[in-house]
Amino acid sequence: MTSSNENAGPATNATTAVALLKCKANQTTEVPDHIAVEEPLDIRIVTQDESLTVTHNVAVTMRTPGQDLALAVGFLFSESLLQHPDDIDWPATLAARDIADCNRIDVVLRAGKIFDPQQLSRHVFTSSSCGVCGKITRENLVQRMPPQQPSTLRFRADRLHQLPRRLHDSQADFQQTGGLHACGLFDQEGRLLSLYEDVGRHNALDKLIGAAFRDGTLPAHDQLLLLSGRVSFELVQKAGLAGIRILAAIGAPSSLAVELAKDIDMTLIGFLKPDRMNIYHGAKRILF
Repeated sequence: MTSSNENAGPATNATTAVALLKCKANQTTEVPDHIAVEEPLDIRIVTQDESLTVTHNVAVTMRTPGQDLALAVGFLFSESLLQHPDDIDWPATLAARDIADCNRIDVVLRAGKIFDPQQLSRHVFTSSSCGVCGKITRENLVQRMPPQQPSTLRFRADRLHQLPRRLHDSQADFQQTGGLHACGLFDQEGRLLSLYEDVGRHNALDKLIGAAFRDGTLPAHDQLLLLSGRVSFELVQKAGLAGIRILAAIGAPSSLAVELAKDIDMTLIGFLKPDRMNIYHGAKRILF
């Protein structure tokens, strides 16, 4: 899988320089450092027909600037507001992005494509650490999941243990700040296919899914997703909608994340380290 040029690479303006006091053993030293940037992004949908163009405010999310189009598209896909790349008028969307201010993104739907604001399943404002808000239930999430395709996806345990280091070594912005989450897609040989970073865990995954959606590589039945932190219900939801069958994380899953993984038969792995891991569901896809 390859990513579109404007989606690839580290996030623009992801870090900013600061001066701080480093304290150790009662000694203080002023030193320069870098921290992760967090700013709001206004995500809007624009509908158009022969005589009328309407802009709909969809969400405001706190995110790390850069790769905003991928983030917006991934978010809209996860909300089931987009089903296919052809739903989007790409030339108009790119033109709108190029003239918009840095904290707004307009996704322009193709002429005649209908948008129903009642489809939104979360409140309008989300923070960079937000989980599921409001109306979603496990039952209707399972109904929204794409049908599982026949797959022979299996992943060797010894390769799994190598992935956290590969993810970490590829996190350009994390190396500067220590403050950004990451998610990466790997093939069955353990090769890193794409990686996205953000101050918000769900934003990083939206960026990855949005780029894959635009490239036409969803559902991602034959890839493994690795998260740099813990696994929430929402992250399992997003991965499931993208067709991902194996989700691994360096951190812990929540109880609801485990329950949803079981509902949709997703292999869920937590506490992935070079020498150990916990498999919460779907061990059949792991080869020892």
